[in-house]
Amino acid sequence: MKLIVNAHQQTVGHLSLDSETGLFAFEYATDWLAQDVRFPLSPALPLEREGITAEQHSAAVRQFFQNLLPEGQALDDAAAANRLSKSNLMGLLIALGRETAGALVISLSDAQAQSPAESKQRLLSREELSTRIRARPDDAFSVWDGKVRLSIAGHQDKIAVLEQGNAWYLVDGEGLASTHILKPDPLRRRLQHMTSNELVCMHLAQSVGIPAAESRLTGVPEPVLLIRRFDRVVTDEGVQRLHCIDGCQALGLGVSMKYERPYGDNRDVQHIRDGASLPRLFALVDRASAKPAADRLALLRWTIFQVLIGNTDAHGKNVSFFVDAGGLRLTPAYDLVCCLLYADARIADTLAMAIGDNFDPVGLTAYDWAVMADTCRLNPKLVSRELKQLAERIPLVWPDLQRRLRENGADADILAAMGDIFLHQCAHTLELAAEVPTVARDLL
Repeated sequence: MKLIVNAHQQTVGHLSLDSETGLFAFEYATDWLAQDVRFPLSPALPLEREGITAEQHSAAVRQFFQNLLPEGQALDDAAAANRLSKSNLMGLLIALGRETAGALVISLSDAQAQSPAESKQRLLSREELSTRIRARPDDAFSVWDGKVRLSIAGHQDKIAVLEQGNAWYLVDGEGLASTHILKPDPLRRRLQHMTSNELVCMHLAQSVGIPAAESRLTGVPEPVLLIRRFDRVVTDEGVQRLHCIDGCQALGLGVSMKYERPYGDNRDVQHIRDGASLPRLFALVDRASAKPAADRLALLRWTIFQVLIGNTDAHGKNVSFFVDAGGLRLTPAYDLVCCLLYADARIADTLAMAIGDNFDPVGLTAYDWAVMADTCRLNPKLVSRELKQLAERIPLVWPDLQRRLRENGADADILAAMGDIFLHQCAHTLELAAEVPTVARDLL
């Protein structure tokens, strides 16, 4: 079995699976390698394969492409809709690969396909969307017209749509692409108003100078969060796709390793920290970023912001990088949520990636930040400065931002509760920021 992997209307390479050995392989196309603007799909899949075995290459290929698929119930629904096993990577890529995150379009060759893929779009009315949101207990939200409308990693209910004017469309075919991600509130009662929560965090990030995906809240009448895709650019010729990869793809990690403690927080396994981590991400930026100094600062601010908003789910798949011939560049932030708001909803209250050796978002110390600075090769004075600036900035912008978001439909009670968390986290951080550079290096 062999699939074509395209980007920017060009063949990047071919993904194959040997049915006898069970090994995956990815070979870059000769024409792609001949271009000056060529680039690898990921640092984990270099243009030239040297010094690794077929088994190691297979594992890297499988991990990269598995990270393109949805997770949890969304993956169950995608497999069921296409009568596939969840472990059938090639089958799922055939079904979902024409609208992935980033620029990649994955398909059968024309010789293998029964018929050429047709590009088409159909209107998604507010009334139909409302009906489908209410029908979620019985009907998978990601499946529309018998097709899965989601090939984006994550657990939340969401679909990808093309927005033109005030209308939304479901699109098919390589000639069309979505521009927005549409998210309703989760079904779980204790997670209601998640749309308001994410809207607040995304706009707060922008208000304090952290680039974040554009988002807005609308009602159909059920609340829906609409997020503009930063891996799509609308031009006069149509929608251009930009290649980007998440942190796990960039680090060569499987989706199951997106948390630093991939086997959980239980006493017997909490010491195993083989997953995505801040030291790994900062080291990646050092060796692969097109502008390492700028990306190191941006990644530091992203890290601090997660703590200040109480986002315990900032894992390796919730940070991404654009990829081009120059290297990696950090994308705008996304999936920003105040998880501490849901302490009674069995949402993890430990950080996905530790600050130093501490996974407790409300119990961090100057020592923890100093350890983080040391392991990530950051100047502790820089860490101290950024902690202070962000912890001071959030309380300043919050009153006006809270008012504007309430006027734009965000839930007032959620806003008040989130504000309490933000202000507590900022006050605690300000108390320890100045101490970070004073931690003796022989203690680290």
